[in-house]
Amino acid sequence: MGLPLSIAFADRGLRVHIYDISEPAVELIMAGRLPFEEPGADEILARVLVSGNLTASTDPTSLALAENVVVVIGTPIDKHLNPEALDVPREIAKLSPFLSPGQLLVLRSTLYPGVTRMVERLFAEDERHIEVAFCPERIAEGKAMTELYVLPQIIAARSPSVRTRAARLFRHLTDGLVELEPEEAELAKLFTNTWRYIKFATANQLFMIANDYGVDYDKIRRALATDYPRASDLPGAGLAAGPCLLKDTMQLAAFNNNQFTLGHSAMLINEGLPLYEVARLEQRFDLATMTIGILGMAFKGESDDIRSSLSYRLKRILQFKAKRVLCTDSHVTVDPDLVPLERVLAEADLLVIGAPHVEYRDLEVSVPIVDITNLRGQGTRV
Repeated sequence: MGLPLSIAFADRGLRVHIYDISEPAVELIMAGRLPFEEPGADEILARVLVSGNLTASTDPTSLALAENVVVVIGTPIDKHLNPEALDVPREIAKLSPFLSPGQLLVLRSTLYPGVTRMVERLFAEDERHIEVAFCPERIAEGKAMTELYVLPQIIAARSPSVRTRAARLFRHLTDGLVELEPEEAELAKLFTNTWRYIKFATANQLFMIANDYGVDYDKIRRALATDYPRASDLPGAGLAAGPCLLKDTMQLAAFNNNQFTLGHSAMLINEGLPLYEVARLEQRFDLATMTIGILGMAFKGESDDIRSSLSYRLKRILQFKAKRVLCTDSHVTVDPDLVPLERVLAEADLLVIGAPHVEYRDLEVSVPIVDITNLRGQGTRV
């Protein structure tokens, strides 16, 4: 989220400097190359580098020169699904010696409720009078260079003067501004991702019900949504994952003393979908004698991001059940175990679509293909 925001600000005429601890990432940016896929961003990156509006380095002393410092350090969850709520304050404390008097510090990533106040306390008795705002990002991967300009921006701060200052910064991108208190904004961000995760779980549960009954979920979904607005937002089935949805749902559960039945149920449904798929396949095929090909290892279609991708859970389950598993994804460049699509098509006895990349839509195949997303328009039954 940091790089698209930087590019967008720079393209609107602001002087932007990126500080990052990754030397390879900085080198890529300064060479005019994106470290990840983001449609439309490469052209703007080239433009702002030529104009001189964007620079990048691994030197933290560069922070002192800025009027506004935007921090995109997020709140992770540990292996037990507990939020690491202290990570953001801890990292900002490390950055504090490099900050200058009067700066606006904007927290951008999802925060566990109360973290904004913790960061405010870091600077409460600091004579530099550093002001803190929370302005959560709202973009989806693959749509950043559109959504940064069209989605309303949430502006949250403890005082009207700080909200005005943060609004002045983000008005360079959009006139749509929504003001909240910091605690309200923290929950708003968690509610947004949790609601999306629960919607996907609803769709996946309905898919399982339809599939177990022997009918096509997506055919039903399209029928009930036709000219019927109240059902138009029912998603299709699919592997619902990625770096935010599960994480933020579990943060909200932890914040509510783990009394979040709906969120936990959504986790069980979405995370259990790969197991369901394999269990159904075992009823139809002798997997132990078969080579299985997984098409698409990113966490969603047209993405190169494999963080928390359920395609990898599907892979692990199939490695235990099948004779051999081959995986391919032309978008993903960080997994050395991936093989070319041509090899998967030549050697697999059964294909399973993980990430529904467009390139798989019209693929000519000679073996059965499992497609619960209905990317290929042939139904969703497993």
